[in-house]
Amino acid sequence: MTTPEAEAPVLLDREGPVATITLNRPHRKNAMNADSWSVLYDHLRTIALDDSVRAVILTGAGGAFCAGADISGVPGGHPLTRVRNISRTADALYNLAKPVIAKVEGAAVGAGWNMALCCDFVVASSDAKFSEIFAKRGLTIDFGGSFLLPRLAGLQQAKRLAYLADFVTPEEARELGLVTWVKEPTELHDFVDDLAARLATMPPISIAQSKDLLQAGILQSFREVLDNEARAQAINYATADAPAAFKAFADKTEVDFTGEWGIK
Repeated sequence: MTTPEAEAPVLLDREGPVATITLNRPHRKNAMNADSWSVLYDHLRTIALDDSVRAVILTGAGGAFCAGADISGVPGGHPLTRVRNISRTADALYNLAKPVIAKVEGAAVGAGWNMALCCDFVVASSDAKFSEIFAKRGLTIDFGGSFLLPRLAGLQQAKRLAYLADFVTPEEARELGLVTWVKEPTELHDFVDDLAARLATMPPISIAQSKDLLQAGILQSFREVLDNEARAQAINYATADAPAAFKAFADKTEVDFTGEWGIK
């Protein structure tokens, strides 16, 4: 287990097959500045290329998840460059070919909420709070919110959240399909750790392909979906995992998924 430098704006820690990314600006409720976006992007790219990472936890330090973009001070550079830096990070997170859990305590606001929605699962503490705060700052939603919200919550609810920028409780967010589980603060950490451990035992190639199929499927025709599913299954049969799972089923034993290529 590595111990990252405490002053880094985003920390990357490893424990076995589980990587934990921690947004680490607690004095700003983990609001993201230009350096934070860049470091988060670099960590996501590192994880993407590391086959030994099988599950990812994204969380925040100091009892908050993320208060969105840090709008204090005078930002440098052209606004388009700044937003593209944010957008490439959103793309890297949403399309990371590994299961990602957002562990949300405290505030998840603006880009911080959409960052959580880019993850596969959102596990929220019962004392968390959510808002698409952009309109109250004279801004429009970003970090993929205009893609994610209508698909997860429906168009009318997405408009309500975007136009009014109200705060939403974890239970209401769960009812809208924007939170997967709500846990008491005393239960949150163990629940997320157990979930990550379970995900880390699943077949990595199969999970990566299922993630891609599900995310692409909402934009495709039924015929396109079926064709992509067929190609994915062919790849699964070429790994060591599918034959091992079939044998374990026949033998009534447990299977150790490795994700290794099965064709020699």
